[in-house]
Amino acid sequence: MPSTKELRARIRSVTNTAKVTGAMQLIAASKMRRAQEQVSKGKEYSKTLDKLLSTLSSSVDSTEVNIPLLEKREIKNKLLIMITPERGLAGALIGNINRKVISSIINSKEPYKVLSIGKKGSRFLASRGFEIIDQIVINDRPELSDTLNVSELTIDGFIKGNWDQVDIAFSEYINTTSQKPTVRTILPITRDEESDVNSNVDYIYEPSPQEVLKEITPKYIRSQIFQSVLEAFASEHSARMVAMQNATDNANELIDILTLDLNKARQETITAELLDLIGGISALEER
Repeated sequence: MPSTKELRARIRSVTNTAKVTGAMQLIAASKMRRAQEQVSKGKEYSKTLDKLLSTLSSSVDSTEVNIPLLEKREIKNKLLIMITPERGLAGALIGNINRKVISSIINSKEPYKVLSIGKKGSRFLASRGFEIIDQIVINDRPELSDTLNVSELTIDGFIKGNWDQVDIAFSEYINTTSQKPTVRTILPITRDEESDVNSNVDYIYEPSPQEVLKEITPKYIRSQIFQSVLEAFASEHSARMVAMQNATDNANELIDILTLDLNKARQETITAELLDLIGGISALEER
């Protein structure tokens, strides 16, 4: 068994670790609540926009009007927007999204170019020889303006034919303890047939359904990218909070075990000293 001095040093070290992980847990929890609110608000907007887009696209013949973002063509090149955290200590979240992306790239018949948001994903793919066309850094409080450069690069590249399909990879936020690695196609925009069936509202559009559809399609893509970023950030903060909570609990459990070992070591030391004392007294009495 280690000495009492070694045990005390280990207890101090683990106690300091528990303080750090506890503080990180509180910070992640604060960021998580804010991110959850953004995700909730963003989902309502995205659902409304998606429903409007589906209704519009069902009433417009895409062959009669030139709307580039609805154009389906032969797929020769793909763009993958990969959203990962800037920092680690988020449990299995980073590994899960990295494995999902690698699986999608390997199983794709067409080559991918990657646009990375977050260092963890770009480092992972770059170390494996994949082409990263750009790496974007977004702060912990993302706004729509922070993702506009990504949206415009994505839309312009699709219109110019640099890529024929755009996928986005992110950790979809389910709840505090559950995040799902997801790869979703956002370009070309596809119609939701189920929404068409369930839509019984007869809208009046100004100036015309074609013009409104042409105007709303880039807004839809910007919304999809921004919502994916919000989901990824909420997932990151939730995963980090849970990971730090588990780390703090494990540290406290280890402190209890080390304290018990320390008490045992102290008892053994006291017992040994008492035996030495009793032995000395017995030896004096025998004289």
